[in-house]
Amino acid sequence: MTGQVIAIDDRLAAARAALAAKPDGVIENVAREHGVPVRDVLAMLPAGESVAAPGSAFEDIWNDVTGWGEILFIVNTPDVVLECHGPLVKGSSGHGWFNVHGDSPIGGHLKASNCTEVCFVDRKFHGRRSLSIQFYNGAGEAMFKIFVRRDAQRELLPEQIARFEALRANYA
Repeated sequence: MTGQVIAIDDRLAAARAALAAKPDGVIENVAREHGVPVRDVLAMLPAGESVAAPGSAFEDIWNDVTGWGEILFIVNTPDVVLECHGPLVKGSSGHGWFNVHGDSPIGGHLKASNCTEVCFVDRKFHGRRSLSIQFYNGAGEAMFKIFVRRDAQRELLPEQIARFEALRANYA
């Protein structure tokens, strides 16, 4: 059993070193390369780059983002990074799922009850500021992420920055 604890500690230390070497790298890649949960790598970010909210805030956070206009919705698995642009629409709970249907390409069924934490992430990604709201399950893996959109000049939309910062302040 001691060997497993050391192995985990070694993997976490290696992930910390990789993140220090490339602080604007892809969190999921660091986690997968070192065999640790994505949430553990996110916890390694410098203070202030990630602010956590309880999973119980899932629906409140989702509903706030429905007023932001078009966002970027990402699901990142070992086999695919799915990106979808569109507005979030209000969802409703039923049959054990948070059901999302409406006038948006973003729709489906989310297991909101599996969400244990929501993180507001403000960090550099490939040298540019990136703002996202990341929803995590009990295994520390990202369920999905919502990103503040960029304009034609690749600058973050000021209105969405303000909405992100105001929502994050509720949980800081």
